[in-house]
Amino acid sequence: MGKTTRYRFRSYHVTTATDPLALPTFEALCVTGEEQDCAAASGELHTPEELTRWIAGHCAQTGHQSYEQTTRTIVRAEPGAWQ
Repeated sequence: MGKTTRYRFRSYHVTTATDPLALPTFEALCVTGEEQDCAAASGELHTPEELTRWIAGHCAQTGHQSYEQTTRTIVRAEPGAWQ
């Protein structure tokens, strides 16, 4: 008979909290296009309202309606214990 090997995995518990000193960033990329995406980018903005204004302006100029939105925040890890 063959030998059975068992593995026990532990998990490391970490909680994260948004860093209150870091501003979030918002960015949009126009992905409208059939053969190729437009690829116009808003650059990093600091409020959702700024991002909405950029999208509205680009849409008004081009008629493009599809965008990829990215939101970035800085978080701090607070390590817990192995379990």
